[in-house]
Amino acid sequence: MIVDCGIYQDGRRTEGSPDLSAALAEARATAGGFVWIGLHEPTEKEFDRVSSEFGLHPLAVEDALRAHQRPKLEIYDDSLFAVVKPVVYDSGSDRVTADELMLFLGDSFVVTVRHGEGAPLTAVRRRLEAEPEVLRHGPTAVLYAVSDAVVDHYIEVADELQSDMEELEADVFAPANGTDTKNTAERIYTFKRQLLEFRRATGPLAAPVERLASSGVPFVDAHSRPFFRDVSDHLTRASEHVEGLDRLLSDILSAHLAQVGVRQNDDMRKISAWAAMAAVPTMVAGIYGMNFRHMPELGWTWSYPAVIALMALVVCGLYRQFKRRGWL
Repeated sequence: MIVDCGIYQDGRRTEGSPDLSAALAEARATAGGFVWIGLHEPTEKEFDRVSSEFGLHPLAVEDALRAHQRPKLEIYDDSLFAVVKPVVYDSGSDRVTADELMLFLGDSFVVTVRHGEGAPLTAVRRRLEAEPEVLRHGPTAVLYAVSDAVVDHYIEVADELQSDMEELEADVFAPANGTDTKNTAERIYTFKRQLLEFRRATGPLAAPVERLASSGVPFVDAHSRPFFRDVSDHLTRASEHVEGLDRLLSDILSAHLAQVGVRQNDDMRKISAWAAMAAVPTMVAGIYGMNFRHMPELGWTWSYPAVIALMALVVCGLYRQFKRRGWL
């Protein structure tokens, strides 16, 4: 559905015709004017009217309708097609969700197609409308503002992930207090999956942003290169932050598995120590339980207390030895 349709002339929004053809003609009547159409998860029928009016390429239209695209930048004869993936992090469920935002730029028009709820278009539009000097640069200003808002939010999400990572790290290296090791490993693996989802949004976006910042791209103002270089710098910062978190998380997982191995070894040593102490009385009792006819000790008056005392003495000796070595 069409969420918003605005005509911008001389950096300011004007009330224009609701008809797309008339709105586009009105925007082109003024130098630097353009029309901005915003859609949210449009159906094929709804998007047909927009695509036919602005002459959008069928392949780009297909990508915009189906979504599930990687961040990219494609140039067609009559328009420029860009895909970015805003991310949202729910700290309550430790879940990273990547939505999709498509932008079509052409002669005096911008069409944005949003999938999901994470795209910051409302805030971007309000900010741009409050800065007429920026909107005077036409559709390029919209492309820059959207990409800048998305990438800045990457940094915010990366900072939130850093905070949750520190909490997870503290839990892993806390003194053992009966913590469920299976649950800890599951938390680490789930967190790693969220980082992977984040990297799928940030990694492929680097090439399109660098292209906007370094070379002449049709329908993009050449004077905007420094601004896209700034976006590229912020994107690099976010990507490096996430890669660092991913490496740290791998180290945390390795440390956790090592801790589990050490605890299992401690448990095995304790079991072995108790088994050794139980083996002595079992062996003595087994010898005297064979009921041989000629066993001199069976006729002694103090045989029973002597054997009991011997077993207790040996067990106590083993206990002290194991205790001294830290096995118990």
